[in-house]
Amino acid sequence: MRVLVTGAGGNIGRAVCARLAAEQVPVHALVLHDRPPSTVEHAVTGDAGDPATVRAAIGTGVDAVVHLAAIPSPLNDPPLDVFAGNTRATFNVLEECARAGVRRAVIASSYSIMGLRFAERELHPAYYPIDERAPLQIEDAYSLSKQADEATAAMMHRRHGLDIVALRFPFTADWDRLRTAASRCERDPSTMAADSWSYLHVDDAAEAVWLALTRPVTGMHPVLLAAPHTMSDLSTMEVIARYHPGTELRATIPGTATPIDTGAIERLLGFRATRSL
Repeated sequence: MRVLVTGAGGNIGRAVCARLAAEQVPVHALVLHDRPPSTVEHAVTGDAGDPATVRAAIGTGVDAVVHLAAIPSPLNDPPLDVFAGNTRATFNVLEECARAGVRRAVIASSYSIMGLRFAERELHPAYYPIDERAPLQIEDAYSLSKQADEATAAMMHRRHGLDIVALRFPFTADWDRLRTAASRCERDPSTMAADSWSYLHVDDAAEAVWLALTRPVTGMHPVLLAAPHTMSDLSTMEVIARYHPGTELRATIPGTATPIDTGAIERLLGFRATRSL
């Protein structure tokens, strides 16, 4: 297997490249500004929304693609740039890879697709535990781009027979950034209320990508994933009652267990995050 990783120099991209290197999988990297990981076989610098750039990154051919390149939030760029840039890149990468013969893709979706994280007003989940059927409450360009990306992925499956897993990553980082966020959350749990106090270590993210590349999958599957426990030192039921008091509880959540239902990814890929704060 030979894999193209877009956004290879980013937070999750570097962890994915390291995971693929550990499996001795040749990697083609596409980066915009970051330096590509030293382990990659072939690297191209440029915009994932440009067809010629993506074709150059594919090079002599790849068997699968991990599409991570995106503007990661709506906070620092104009809304049009966020939406148009992210959706153009996803369409372009999947289209060019499919035309080159690729039939397996993993794309970075986001827990933010729920709409809570970047809304300008306080929103609450329809119910807990949150699963993939929960209604979306999107009010920002980034979350909308993720909804469009998932729709694009579904179309690419119908159009080209591309089998795709869309990983709805929560806040994903290394230990240093996770511990900093956790300290802030312990002082004020409201800082992570819109995230449902969920997170994921980058190495678990890379493991999920690896399984999405290698497990037998047919179709397009959006799946939620998260570390098994929350960032809060309070019980999950307590923080839900305090910060999302009107949200329906469909099951009791024990201790500090995540209120994100990860059953779909466990059934699809056999993935369970193993790293907790």
